[in-house]
Amino acid sequence: MRITRATTYTVGNPWKNWLFVRLDTDQPGLYGIGEGTLNAFAKTVEAAVHELAPRYEGLDPFQVETIFQRMTRDLYSEGGQIHMSAVAAVEVACWDIIGKATGRPIYDLLGGRYHESLPAYANGWYAGPRTPESFAERARQVVDRGYKALKFDPFGANYRTMDPTERRLSLAIVRAVREEVGPEIELMIEGHCRFSVGEAVWVGERLAEFTPTWFEEPTHHLKIDAVVEVARKITVPVATGESFSSTHQFAELLAHNAVSILQPEPGSMGGIWRTRQVCAMADAHYGVVAPHNAQGPVSTATCVQIGACTPNLLVQEIFDEFNVPWERDLVDHPAEVIDGRIPVPNRPGLGVELNWPELEKHPYQVANFLPLFAPGWERREGEKKPPAPEAAAVAAADQDAVPAG
Repeated sequence: MRITRATTYTVGNPWKNWLFVRLDTDQPGLYGIGEGTLNAFAKTVEAAVHELAPRYEGLDPFQVETIFQRMTRDLYSEGGQIHMSAVAAVEVACWDIIGKATGRPIYDLLGGRYHESLPAYANGWYAGPRTPESFAERARQVVDRGYKALKFDPFGANYRTMDPTERRLSLAIVRAVREEVGPEIELMIEGHCRFSVGEAVWVGERLAEFTPTWFEEPTHHLKIDAVVEVARKITVPVATGESFSSTHQFAELLAHNAVSILQPEPGSMGGIWRTRQVCAMADAHYGVVAPHNAQGPVSTATCVQIGACTPNLLVQEIFDEFNVPWERDLVDHPAEVIDGRIPVPNRPGLGVELNWPELEKHPYQVANFLPLFAPGWERREGEKKPPAPEAAAVAAADQDAVPAG
């Protein structure tokens, strides 16, 4: 069996264009699917998938490690998340082919199913005003759906530090959510790499009152000793790793014995096999994993396959119920969350197929981007295009006409 070609599809989800890949083989009707979504880089990753074609076309899809090395080590250049997202799209599609060819789910090829279902936490549910009341109301809706855990970023567009007003508002949001959902619901507080070490410690010390499951990415991922320092100074557990693109970064982090909740992102890690290796690395350091998953439905299917065979899985992130309603139409078996858990399917490969005609209904838009440091990003409406000069003048005039207060 040989890989013959890759075909790419960009789908215009309003806050992040999704990139899907179909990898065909010389066996009639046998192909695999993968996903290479990366915020603001759908077209760039798409180009990388095709530029890498000489590194995987003509090879046996069963030879995953050889294909991975040809797309990474043999190039010598290191392209970080963009490079690895392209690699992941191809690598996951190879596993999908292997599963279909053998008639087995991918997890059966990686040690077998350890979990019948996966605990899930909701993300993307707070697409509304940044007020304690809005966050609390929406959190109640999530819990009413059966979720036992939810994650959110209460920190607005802040970067490095917060002024006193922003500090009070951020903590008021967390307090409102905790009071609304009660003490038994797990809360994960997202930092999005926003803070300096000092600010992260200040925030982390005050979050302890609300007993969150973790404080996520309090500092930028490029400086590993910074997040280690935060983890050692606060009592709230720190989680990180979604932005890493190599096992070496996880090895460096684990060597400090300070962070024990790792969040490998299969896209940034180059696919399923490297992500599963990170899970084993964490286990060797008494750690647990909560794979990052803020992409489309194929990414979710990928994470379910990984989680199913991972004994030290803590919880699985899922956005799917809180994305656009038509996401469920993109695949034939969208992930379900039942009483806070994702059932593990037993279908071959990834267990999902893309609905090819449906993909074409939602074209790529350059404005489909999540601007995490712009006010109002929580609404997940994408990056708004600058208004035309005439429209801008009218908007300014209208603003001037609004009475103060």
